[in-house]
Amino acid sequence: MSASAPEVHLAIGSRFENIELVKVVVEDYLRQLEVDEDARHWIEIAVREAVANAIKHGNRLDPSKKVEVDLSLRGEELRISVEDQGGGFDPAGVRDPLLPENRFQRDGRGIFYMRSFMDRIDFNFPAGGGTRVTLSKRVARPRSGATA
Repeated sequence: MSASAPEVHLAIGSRFENIELVKVVVEDYLRQLEVDEDARHWIEIAVREAVANAIKHGNRLDPSKKVEVDLSLRGEELRISVEDQGGGFDPAGVRDPLLPENRFQRDGRGIFYMRSFMDRIDFNFPAGGGTRVTLSKRVARPRSGATA
């Protein structure tokens, strides 16, 4: 595949069963990029968490609201954005799951996983509402002409 791969856009209704569809599309995209299996696994977990958060916390499980997922590659930087139509949130207000007092709390783990498995995570809040989470990861790919 060339240095710039095709971009993928996916729009799903806010239902947890649609996470599997996103997983299949992301997995196929990463396979086409020849991203190694270990990296694919961690990227897929980060994306799953971002989509689950968009469905649950952003769109409040409202199936009439969409979650949009965009995949792109520029050079060696993979970018995956997940955008909901919710009211937004303050990322600084998310609990740190590593603190002892939060050990048994469920909140905050998804963002923790995204930050752990990706190189960068950015939060944007479009003027029309919602939250856009952009996950970035440098992906090592086989060199042209390399044999497997």
